[in-house]
This record gives sequence, C-alpha cells and structure tokens, in this order.
Amino acid sequence: MTVKDIETERKRLIFRSWHRGTREMDLLLGSFADAHVPGFSAAELAQYEEILNHSDPDLYDWISGRATVPANYINKTLTILLGFRLPASKKS
Repeated sequence: MTVKDIETERKRLIFRSWHRGTREMDLLLGSFADAHVPGFSAAELAQYEEILNHSDPDLYDWISGRATVPANYINKTLTILLGFRLPASKKS
C-alpha cells in the first residue's frame, strides 16, 4: 500500500466513523478515529475496518461493557478502542 493509499484509507475510515447512523456511535467512533487513525499502520487500519463492519448495537455493548467481546474479534486495535474514553466536554 502506498503512502497515498494509506492516507486515503485513513480519511475514508474517519468518515465512516463519524457517519455510523446512531449519534452515540458517531460521537464515540468519530472521536476515537480522530485521535488514533492518523497514527495507525496499514495493519491497524485493516483491523479498524473490520471493527467498523460490526453493527452499532454490538459495538456499543462491547465498548460499554454490557457484553463480552467474542475472543475471535479481539485484536490490538479493538483493545485500544475499548480503552478509549471521550474527552471531557468543556463548560462555557
């Protein structure tokens, strides 16, 4: 994968993260993508794309701890996502 291809993939995954369909997942995955995707390697980008292929309800349950992630879905990138916390909002 060329540098240009990787940059295009990063932009595509960030866009997909912000346009999931539910506001909660848009905010969570979009914020995560903004914080982490620019530094991901090609392999981590591929893992993140696999994560994005899961449904919002499954991802929300895994991230919130309401359900256990099936062992065959756990990878380095998902572990980073599970440890991610949204930045605290600033009060005006």
